[in-house]
Amino acid sequence: YGAKIRAPHALVMTFLFKSGSLREKLKSVAQATYTHSRNLAYFVFTYKGLLAAQSQLQGKKIPFHSFLAACIGGWLVFGDNNPINSQIIMYLLSRVLFGLTRLAVDRGYIPQPRQDPFPLVAALVWGTVLWLFEYHRETLQPSLQSSMTYLYEDSEVWHDLSDFLIYNKRTDNK
Repeated sequence: YGAKIRAPHALVMTFLFKSGSLREKLKSVAQATYTHSRNLAYFVFTYKGLLAAQSQLQGKKIPFHSFLAACIGGWLVFGDNNPINSQIIMYLLSRVLFGLTRLAVDRGYIPQPRQDPFPLVAALVWGTVLWLFEYHRETLQPSLQSSMTYLYEDSEVWHDLSDFLIYNKRTDNK
């Protein structure tokens, strides 16, 4: 599963934003794919093993078991702050926030919105990320910085259609 998810993403991001030879780029794609796949496999093994151990020790499965097993697995497997783990954690964080918000509405902790809150969330997220990009760029993840640089700065220089299809940073020899 990790290879299925990571390989296409790494391929696109590497060829869009990284310099180097074809061999170096393919090695980078393979390394990112391997790391993502390995970490997911380690996490699943750790999580499932800890769930089984807790159920065996207590004689039944309780909801806290999944939380504790995942916390331990998350610490052990995803605790190293590297680009792959960082991206996975950010991916999960966004989905966790949406899930917790839906759960809070379902349980009645917060009222059901009268209208769809998504447009407001979208506005606040985009407003915040571009403010951070413009004034506190170093706080953003490097791949997000690269994407935003490409979209909002590199796009100010245009040579021909290839700028949008390949990459719009030219060397002096082209």
